[in-house]
This record gives sequence, C-alpha cells and structure tokens, in this order.
Amino acid sequence: MKLFVNSKEVEVPASAMEKRIVEFLREDLDLTGAKNACDIGACGACTILVNDEPMRICVKRVKDFAGQRILTIEGLAASDSTLHPLQQAFVDCGAIQCGFCTPGMVMTAHAFLLNNPRPTRDQIRQAIFKNLCRCTGYQQIINAIEKAAPYYQREAQTRKPAEPAIA
Repeated sequence: MKLFVNSKEVEVPASAMEKRIVEFLREDLDLTGAKNACDIGACGACTILVNDEPMRICVKRVKDFAGQRILTIEGLAASDSTLHPLQQAFVDCGAIQCGFCTPGMVMTAHAFLLNNPRPTRDQIRQAIFKNLCRCTGYQQIINAIEKAAPYYQREAQTRKPAEPAIA
C-alpha cells in the first residue's frame, strides 16, 4: 500500500497496516509533530491534513489511508527548513507555550485559512474550538492565525480558479 506523506510517496509494509497511523508517522517515519494525547480523538493534538482536510488520527489505522495525501506539521516548512508563515506567526505571537498542542492547532488553522483566508476573530475561534490548549489561553493562537491570514489571502489571489465541470 502507498501513502503520500508531505508530498513524498511512502510504501507501507503489510506488517504496519493495523498500526495506528499516529504511531506509524512518529515511529516509522520519524514525523513526531502529531501527538497521541487523549487516545479518543477529542483533544486535537494528533490533527494532520488528509487530502487538505483536518483529521484527528489517534484512533485511525494505517490501512484507512491507502492512496491518501497526508500533510503533517513537518511538511508545512520549506525544504530549507524555513518556517511556513503560519508557523512563524505562532512563534512571533507567542502562541507556543509547552508546544504539545501546537502542531494540531497549526494544521487545523492551515486547513481553515486555505478555505477562509479573510476570517473574523469569531470565525477563528469557531475553527479551533475543538483543539485543546492548556497553556496559552487561546488569545495568542487567535492572534497568530489572524496575523497569518494575509499570506493566505495573497495565495488565494495567485491560485487559478477551478475549472468548471463539463456536463
């Protein structure tokens, strides 16, 4: 079976099919950003993007992701390790305390901003309300997402519009 993780094709051995995907990413691929915190998909620390949609993966198995495009926090940074503008905004705004929730929070925010590059603060709050953070009080996180929004606005302007469907 194949996965596409951070734009790279990954061949998954048969022995790993029943492994939880969070463990496979962390242990087999050394992508340790997604955390296994609650074991029930409730806290958001394990959030990654699957086909550009945020997904909590602590309860999912590797076999559930055949042929899917997976993006982890490690895949956001540039190949030269320059932080993505959203990651940099989290640093600049002090939105990282212990860092445990940060990767899941960033991935949730990234998916949100891809679809809504001009959010209000209330929309940002709604977008991240299922991701739990015990350190920052959320205001710095909201500030960081708001600070990164202009990058997504510029990106949205340069993307080609979708081709209309042919009936």
